[in-house]
Amino acid sequence: MRPTTLLLLALLGLVHAKLWLGDGGAPQVMKLQAQLDGLRQSNDAQRMRNARMVAEVEDLRQGLEMVEERARLELGMVRPDEVFVQITRR
Repeated sequence: MRPTTLLLLALLGLVHAKLWLGDGGAPQVMKLQAQLDGLRQSNDAQRMRNARMVAEVEDLRQGLEMVEERARLELGMVRPDEVFVQITRR
């Protein structure tokens, strides 16, 4: 073989070695992809948890509003800073 061909093959080998084994090579990309998949799963789980908590807070808010409305209508209860005014028709 010619020296030029050997030199080009050696350079090609170096480029491939750098591609497969160097920084940003295939093993590092696979490791980072695995990390990314784990983070995505964690984010999905957190999103589901947040959605459940939002739904729970909304249920509590509506539940308290219903209790307050019932207490006002049926028991005539008022808040401490409110004044109860009743208008009767004759």
